[in-house]
Amino acid sequence: MRAFQSLFLLLWIPVWCSSLVYARGQVPLRGEAPYQPKRVAVIGAGSGGASTAHFLRKFTDHFEVPVNITVYERASYVGGRSTTVNVFDDPSIPVELGASIFVEVNRNLVKAAKEFGLLAETAFSTRPRESDDSLGVWDGQQFVYQQQDTYFWWNIAKLLWKYGLAPVRTQRLMKQTVDKFLRLYESPSFPFRSLSFAAEAAGLLDATASTGAEFLEQNGISADFGRDIIQASTRVNYGQNLPLIHGLETMVCMAAEGAISIQGGNWRIFDAMLGASAAEVKLNTSVVSIDRKDDGILSVSSTTGHSGTEQSEFDEVVIAGPLQEAGITVSPELDHAPDKIPYVELHVTLFASPHRISPQYFNSRASSVPETILTTLPQGLDLGSRRDGVGPTGFWSISTLQKVKAPSQSEEHYVYKIFSPQRLSAQFVADILGLDTEAESTNAAKNQTIGDLPRKDISWFHEKTWHSYPYLYPRVTFEEISLAPHIWYTSGIESFISTMETSSLMGKNVAALMVRSWLEKHHQDTENEWNSWDKAEL
Repeated sequence: MRAFQSLFLLLWIPVWCSSLVYARGQVPLRGEAPYQPKRVAVIGAGSGGASTAHFLRKFTDHFEVPVNITVYERASYVGGRSTTVNVFDDPSIPVELGASIFVEVNRNLVKAAKEFGLLAETAFSTRPRESDDSLGVWDGQQFVYQQQDTYFWWNIAKLLWKYGLAPVRTQRLMKQTVDKFLRLYESPSFPFRSLSFAAEAAGLLDATASTGAEFLEQNGISADFGRDIIQASTRVNYGQNLPLIHGLETMVCMAAEGAISIQGGNWRIFDAMLGASAAEVKLNTSVVSIDRKDDGILSVSSTTGHSGTEQSEFDEVVIAGPLQEAGITVSPELDHAPDKIPYVELHVTLFASPHRISPQYFNSRASSVPETILTTLPQGLDLGSRRDGVGPTGFWSISTLQKVKAPSQSEEHYVYKIFSPQRLSAQFVADILGLDTEAESTNAAKNQTIGDLPRKDISWFHEKTWHSYPYLYPRVTFEEISLAPHIWYTSGIESFISTMETSSLMGKNVAALMVRSWLEKHHQDTENEWNSWDKAEL
């Protein structure tokens, strides 16, 4: 893909009964080893938890260490914040409700997709392509930027004419930053015992210490380009403006080259990882407490609704989700309790309608509006550092995902996805679709929601509220990976970079640290063993 394409043609990234055991078995170990089987509990079956189990199995198989893995998941599905819903309840039309894409620099996810034979497709390949413009950036008053699919060089010329060398400088800065981040995958950085030290060694603290706005200014990138283009990407991906989000995550938003998704849903990667791990996966099961015993054993109490509490003993426990939302008590208290940090409340609204988005709502004289609408703040409005900084647009993004055949109807309907900081009102949905609000005044009242609109206008909808990612304030230290002896934590990486890939990287890192600690206790030449292992596996 051409260099500029990464930055501009892929900016439409929008961005998770009784006890049910997800049927898995423990695989036999290769040969004999001088260890008692290690018992590991992983709490959470999202990217971090699934990756921990997957790589733990790979590493222990290589070093012939017997291990039994149990994964607890309080939801009824695996994947965490990566999950799908079916349009019209038709399983042949799944759409992403959470984490929507990953990109070619996401080494773990790309490799896993190939390893498990999962089919990938170009992000938003199902878009109808009925509009002249594929992408537009709306500031609440006007489109400050519009882009066409079929006129690549014309798009580039417009950008350079309007913003000078800012696009080139942004692309260069993004690649430099990504190259530094990729050091975390390789020796001597990997596996890292401290994310803070690893980030410093990789030269990334200058990016995390600054806001996105400051980081761009320090690197000679104009405020106009940052506001119109880069901020549109930080808003759709993280619901945050440049004066709030730190510089590293800002650059992550621009690393969009090779954006893909898995057919049927990205959650299939984590489902396949769990299958390969041979873990016992307990769905609909919440861990309520961890009791740290004097002999180092960890007693985990879990509940499955009305079936009471079950206790199991483990040698290691991995907390693979934000501890502040897990509802788990740990006794005695953790040596390094993670800070409680605010998470963005993101409202995702999916719906199907026979109507196209109204050009009149966007003050456009064109016959159609861009099929992906990102947003930014108008020039001069200083809301950037506020959590409630959505501004006059009222939403983060609108995406036209695809056209589908509506049940019992001859016409095809458009499927839309909207990201917003608050639940959408019926009036807003009616307005963007250009519905007759006078005729529909009762149904489209501002205190009503999308479900109150007529079925002839909204044939299907699904609403979801996520605590999707943290507010990524500038910082130079990050949560400890080891919270106490034998208790590990993956979600500290979310304040550094919050993606499926980085959660997977931390899961892999925790698995490596755990296995190395076991090997070191048996006085093996661990360093040489790890260094001699195929780097592709590490």
